[in-house]
Amino acid sequence: MNDQELREQIRQRYAAAALAVTPCCGDPGIEAGFGAGLYGAGERAELPAEAVAASLGCGNPTAVAELREGERVLDLGSGGGIDVLLSARRVGPRGKAYGLDMTEEMLTLARANAARAGAANVEFLKGTIESIPLPAASVDVVISNCVINLSVDKSAVFAETFRVLTPGGRLGVSDVVADDALTPAQRAERGDFASCIAGALSFTEYRTGLTAAGFTDVSITSTHEVGDGLHAAVIRATKPVTAAAGPEPGGACCGVSACCAGAERPLDPTLTVAQATSASGLRLPCLTPAQCGVPDPPSGLGRRAEIGLGQCGFARPGGGLPR
Repeated sequence: MNDQELREQIRQRYAAAALAVTPCCGDPGIEAGFGAGLYGAGERAELPAEAVAASLGCGNPTAVAELREGERVLDLGSGGGIDVLLSARRVGPRGKAYGLDMTEEMLTLARANAARAGAANVEFLKGTIESIPLPAASVDVVISNCVINLSVDKSAVFAETFRVLTPGGRLGVSDVVADDALTPAQRAERGDFASCIAGALSFTEYRTGLTAAGFTDVSITSTHEVGDGLHAAVIRATKPVTAAAGPEPGGACCGVSACCAGAERPLDPTLTVAQATSASGLRLPCLTPAQCGVPDPPSGLGRRAEIGLGQCGFARPGGGLPR
């Protein structure tokens, strides 16, 4: 089976799960390690019954992501929306929770659940986790619940996750992880790809993949067994802060918290970035990374033109950034 056929098999299985609103991740021998039972009773009580019933994960990533008020969070493979809705409550009205899923049936279910919950700070996007439809440096936290193991290109998932995170952003996911001693063939013997088993990375493979994508502070902690040599685990990592993004809020001149186009956030939370910069009287184009004198910045980050850099306390183009 090629990658396209495998992805379609996964899509069909989870589309059927959305229509049935019943757990399908795992076979009867390991299903006890998956689903809504991994959330606290208080959390389940906060949400529509349909969102709880559609939970297919192997953990509770919102419990370990340390979400803060005002943050932007992205859930990879958001399914029926349980983790998006819980995240939306934690980040509050000044924050935002995105859900990404490739399955139209799951997106329909998730949007209905968000409407039932009265969640105004959520948005569900259609796409794959190997090609995230968000700009670079656009979210503060990425979570996921037993989905990365389903990807046919995990290196692309890690690279895309790194791209969309802001510098200093955090990854906090739950996933199935295999013992290092288990070969890919042995993992496949224990369950198929769509059951979250055959595609599971080993502990070493997971750590190596995240490190290769640029992440630091990688930790993988097993929470419970889901099969012979297979574990549900919490994976945490950080995108390093490689350069100052701009002056601190309160000292900015452009109405935003940074002079880096991909990292800007309005100082006035009631305004968009465009509205904030317009209100400040500055309408500035972005420089290319080469013009900024910034070595290899994350894709999509360009700094504002010379007048903006000077007024915001940055060095002239080509002169680098102040330390």
